[in-house]
Amino acid sequence: MSFTFYATHSPFSDPGELVHAYGDLPRDPAELACIARDLVIHRLEGDLFGHTHPVDRLHNDAETRYVDDILRILVARDDAPLHVRREVGDRFVGTCRDFSLLHCSFLRQAGIPARIRIGFADYFGSNGFHCDHVVTEYWDEERGWLFADAQLADPFVTGHWNVDFDPMDVPRDRFLVAGEAWRAIRERGADPTTFGLHPPAEGPFWGERYVSGSIRLDLAALNKVETLLWDVWGEDEGKPGEPLPESSREFYDRVAPVTYGEVSFDAARKLFAEDDTLRTPKTVTCYAPFNGPSLVALR
Repeated sequence: MSFTFYATHSPFSDPGELVHAYGDLPRDPAELACIARDLVIHRLEGDLFGHTHPVDRLHNDAETRYVDDILRILVARDDAPLHVRREVGDRFVGTCRDFSLLHCSFLRQAGIPARIRIGFADYFGSNGFHCDHVVTEYWDEERGWLFADAQLADPFVTGHWNVDFDPMDVPRDRFLVAGEAWRAIRERGADPTTFGLHPPAEGPFWGERYVSGSIRLDLAALNKVETLLWDVWGEDEGKPGEPLPESSREFYDRVAPVTYGEVSFDAARKLFAEDDTLRTPKTVTCYAPFNGPSLVALR
């Protein structure tokens, strides 16, 4: 049942009326990752590509939750077939979530089980920091579930970050899903200051509180609710950077194991459906990095 679930679209991954644009796409997961990479540029990759993002695109593109809306933006800028590499100035200005969701959408359209996973990568630098990140997890008939990082599917980008592994098979000790990061901190003595959006010197978005929010996002994604990374629900009243209360630590000690290792589809579905703190409501609070907070009703 889980394979069927992950091989079909969610409201977030569905190309909708633009499904015809998928008609000429290949079925190979690696080729599809390259296509996703060539349609998107990360908000933070302007200098890497020698490009200055227009302010409106920098502020607004990555607020696009749904693939059909991403496709409309792409087609409006260049109506070539999707497999045609876009000039940098015509790409969608997104984040890691957008590379991965688009790749996931392509895979699902091809009938390949796929889901996005939220966690922390250690390969964007050499300082031991585990950076907030999103990858695709897809089913390989011979090897099972594999992590793919479509953001790395351009050799130029791979070389820039000195990546020494196949982006279609990211080692599970280089990308930790959020629940595994929680386990590393709580059970293995990992330094919580090395997990987050940025190190503590750059702001408050790190540590146990940040990882717990990522667990909620990852559990939602396992249930095909692939929200923006700054969509928030089920929070306690604490502020970013403040320690979690012990009751919250104990809560995530129970939740985290459902999301890592050999994920039980039934357990992930049951937990998400039955827990009001974890289940995504119809309306979430969006803390848009450039545009500020707002309430957003999901499809």
